[in-house]
Amino acid sequence: MERLDLFDCSDVFIASFVTDDRECLHENREHTLLYLCSGELEIEERGKKTFVHPGDCAFMRRDNRLWLQKKAAAGKPYHSVVLKFTRAFLRDFYQRLDRQKIPFDSKREKVSLRLLSNNRPDIRSLFESIIPLFDAAERPSEEVLRRKMVEGIYVLLNTDRSLYASLFDFVEPWKIDILNFLNENYMLDLSLSEIARYTGRSLATFKRDFAKVSDLTPQKWIIRRRLEAAHELITSGSRKISEICFDVGFKNLSHFSKLYKETYGMAPSR
Repeated sequence: MERLDLFDCSDVFIASFVTDDRECLHENREHTLLYLCSGELEIEERGKKTFVHPGDCAFMRRDNRLWLQKKAAAGKPYHSVVLKFTRAFLRDFYQRLDRQKIPFDSKREKVSLRLLSNNRPDIRSLFESIIPLFDAAERPSEEVLRRKMVEGIYVLLNTDRSLYASLFDFVEPWKIDILNFLNENYMLDLSLSEIARYTGRSLATFKRDFAKVSDLTPQKWIIRRRLEAAHELITSGSRKISEICFDVGFKNLSHFSKLYKETYGMAPSR
């Protein structure tokens, strides 16, 4: 029998216990720092698998879809502690930073999942101090929770300068580039509202910013990018047409074939 307990304190952090295997699609709406206490965790993103073991700490960038498989192991349940950094929290934290110490030349990395070194005292100290809070009879105070969240941010900032650009991507010069985001995610079934939110904009601002970088509408740009990706794969001749169609984001094979022929003057075939 599976048991799952979630302890959610003001969207600050969550601990979960699973006695049987559990698999789910996780849409990461916020930057997340996960520490695995026991059990095993398998994370899959676009066919690439990453295995997280007890004592490991993983940073998952927001606005990504990941498959998570949580497993009991070695006679122990799956037990993790997760810190979620909301945009509101990060904006408040950013306002308190010393501007002279911010590395504005840091570049936002493309990877959405990063395993942190498992022998760092700051990581071990942070999470070992969090775990007992769940066993306490009373709910931790907001001030205690905030201090733990701040510690978590400094764990990340002390890991790599590029994480400044990832964590604070709502301000210049790190604001998420629209075309970079779409080039990385054109195959996903995202609404314009979701794309706007994922790039840190309102829908109106997204449409205005997109018009500055393309003469096409966002929908037509995505269709063109999917067709280009499909054409490259078809030319290489290594995949079935139906697989290519769905992998690049189309939902209907006949619709894909029609658009492909209109664009390239021939039906898609190897």
